[in-house]
Amino acid sequence: MCLEPISLVVFGSLVFFFGLVKYFKRGERQRTRGILQPEYKDKYYYSKEKGEEMGEVANVNEIPVKIRNHKYPAKEHNLRVKDLLLNRNPKLSKISTAFFIAGEELEGNKYCDTNKDFRQNRYFYHLSGVDIPASAILFNCSTDKLTLFLPNIDEEDVIWSGMPLSLDEAMRVFDIDEALYISDLGKKFKELQDFAIFTTDLDNVHDESIARSLIPSDPNFFYAMDETRAIKDWYEIESIRKACQISDKSHLAVMSALPIELNELQIQAEFEYHATRQGGRSLGYDPICCSGPACGTLHYVKNSEDIKGKHSILIDAGAEWRQYTSDITRCFPTSGKFTTEHREVYETVLDMQNQAMERIKPGAKWDDLHALTHKVLIKHFLSMGIFKKEFSEDEIFKRRASCAFYPHGLGHMLGLDVHDVGGNPNYDDPDPMFRYLRIRRPLKENMVITNEPGCYFNQFLIKEFLEKHPERLEVVDMSVLKRYMYVGGVRIEDDILVTKDGYENLTGITSDPDEIEKIVQKGLKKPRSGFHVIV
Repeated sequence: MCLEPISLVVFGSLVFFFGLVKYFKRGERQRTRGILQPEYKDKYYYSKEKGEEMGEVANVNEIPVKIRNHKYPAKEHNLRVKDLLLNRNPKLSKISTAFFIAGEELEGNKYCDTNKDFRQNRYFYHLSGVDIPASAILFNCSTDKLTLFLPNIDEEDVIWSGMPLSLDEAMRVFDIDEALYISDLGKKFKELQDFAIFTTDLDNVHDESIARSLIPSDPNFFYAMDETRAIKDWYEIESIRKACQISDKSHLAVMSALPIELNELQIQAEFEYHATRQGGRSLGYDPICCSGPACGTLHYVKNSEDIKGKHSILIDAGAEWRQYTSDITRCFPTSGKFTTEHREVYETVLDMQNQAMERIKPGAKWDDLHALTHKVLIKHFLSMGIFKKEFSEDEIFKRRASCAFYPHGLGHMLGLDVHDVGGNPNYDDPDPMFRYLRIRRPLKENMVITNEPGCYFNQFLIKEFLEKHPERLEVVDMSVLKRYMYVGGVRIEDDILVTKDGYENLTGITSDPDEIEKIVQKGLKKPRSGFHVIV
């Protein structure tokens, strides 16, 4: 079609005009879609301004760019275990050493035809990357060959569940050298007759001849596996980062949805719903969702009380992504505005966390950081009047009076388990300040830990840690303490990667009290119809 010159000018002008309008509208959407608070560059919350379009629906199959198209590095994990084991026990020879682990099996519920939720053996997963029930692995330290044994095909089960993963598919998916069926185990073990073959336990080893050839529960083998798990590789770090991102948005959803959260169970439901929609198929632990005085119970799991009439909420919940978990705790006021006492306690805990955070780096002694947070709490309690001013900070610290309000440790290892291995705790420590500290070793690069100080007002703790110890009770002004009991407790928990020169906070959801108030207030302004809820 031929157009006159003047028609071309008009047509070109219209195209340019509409393109310019589209450009400015897109820029406005980008400015309002995500608000990053500059003074809290590691903490953020998302905000939808009036009239803004909704973001894209979460892709449950999204994989972080850095690990996309990469296999879980099972071979590297086995090689690290091999080196640590042989160094730990010089009597072993690599030419006659191997390790074998039988993974978890499906376990049925009594008196019915349903199964309990499947959770893979974490040691097995770390050395295989395989989440298939009734599988097994064998690593030969002489040849560095990793063999995966898949369960035999059950033709009757295929009728109901379809064909399982084939051997060829397993070779493509997993970082292994060989894929066989469980029926081939006996033949494979005959090749290792003079080997020392280590295993975790014999729970799922059903062949007696194979069981007799295994060495279960060897402390050196567990040491090697624990130390390998304690230092995360690039793949594991990205997996934990992904789990944290899922949890960030789920915590944001909980803070934003108080109009439809009338009971603690609905807080749990809101978190789990948003985690699942993002691909977090399970949580790393039973979530702690409490309100009011119940916030003073450290591992509260009732999650059943009504929220009405309570001033405070504490939610400790972490999504799991491909077996790796996050562990994040946030607290917020039900009214959208912290009460005076709640705010004082919150800022105390935030100061405890910030001062510990500044000192996280390779070589830092976790005992020292934990002790520091107790000293910060004592300083705040003296200012608040809970501790009597006639006693010095040092005197109160020596009497361990702060343990009545902060009985747990500063943090723990994090990875495949929420309280991951390798922290070397000493639960027999006679000192109450360190008895429940789950990390008793200097920090190392690529450890992932939690930084989670807390402050609690719990009648049981007061009775056990104060009233039974007159020297501690003496430093507390009980009349002032009573004013804070309704708060229950505050815990702020972030997931931290120890880096070469310091740390990286993998947690993104804000812990700034002013920002938290804004999020809650914005949610409270919405009518029930503003939430995707049928009932």
